[in-house]
Amino acid sequence: MTSFAPTAILLFLVMGAGLGWVGGLLGIGGGIIAIPILAMLFDMSQQMAQGTALVMVTPNVLLAFWRYHQRNPLPRRSIAWLGTVALVATWPAARLAVRLDSRLLMICFALFLIGLSLYFFWGSRPAARPVDPQAAWSERWLPGVGLLSGFFSGLFSVGAGLVAAPILVRCFGKRQAVAQGIALAVVVPGALLSLAIYGEARLVDWPIGLLLAVGGMSTVSSGVAWAHRLPERRLRRIFAAMLLLTAGLMIRAGHLG
Repeated sequence: MTSFAPTAILLFLVMGAGLGWVGGLLGIGGGIIAIPILAMLFDMSQQMAQGTALVMVTPNVLLAFWRYHQRNPLPRRSIAWLGTVALVATWPAARLAVRLDSRLLMICFALFLIGLSLYFFWGSRPAARPVDPQAAWSERWLPGVGLLSGFFSGLFSVGAGLVAAPILVRCFGKRQAVAQGIALAVVVPGALLSLAIYGEARLVDWPIGLLLAVGGMSTVSSGVAWAHRLPERRLRRIFAAMLLLTAGLMIRAGHLG
C-alpha cells in the first residue's frame, strides 16, 4: 500500500476540501477540476486521473445530492428512471475510455468543456430569459438526457452532471439549482459503474482518491449552501468560467506531457 508523508496527506486533504466545495457549488462533484490537477501535478495519464477522480466524486456527489434534495425536494421517480437509463450508455463509453490514447482523450475532454462553457456564457446573457413553461419539453424526453449524460459519464468520468444540468435548465425549464440536484442524482450510478471499470483496468490510485474524498466531504455541504444564495445567472457564469479554466488546464497538461 502506498504511504505518504504527513505533508502530502495534508496536501491531498486540503485539495479535496477545495474541490469538494467547488463541486457542491456547481453540482459537479469536483472531479472535473481534479482531473487536470492530477494529470499536471502528479504526472498521471488522462485515464488514471479520471479513475482516481472517480474515487472522490462518488461520495461527494452522494452527499451533495442529499443536500440539494433537502433544500429542493426532487422528483424521485424521474431521478431513478434517469439514473437507470444512464447506465445503458455508461458501460460501453467507459470501456472505450480505458482503451483510447491518453492524449486523444485529453483533447476530446478539453473540447467538450470549451463547448459547454460557451453554451453557459450564451445562456447567461442579460437578454436570456427563462424557458416559457408552455414551450418546455415534455418529461417523456427525459430518458434521452439519461442516455446522453451516461455516455459522457463513462467517457470522461465526470460528464453526466455537466450534460444533464444545462439541458434540464434550457429545455425542460428547471431552475439552475434544481437542475444541478437532479444531475447529481444521475451521476451516482454512472460513477459507480465507471469506477468499477477503471478499477478493473488498474487505472485508479486508491490512496490519493480516498484522501481527496475525505477532504471533499468536509466542504460539499458548504458549497451547496452557497449555490442557493447566488443569483442563477451569476451561478451559470461561474460554472462557465470554471469549465474554461479546466479546459485550459487540460490543454496545458497535454502540452507538458
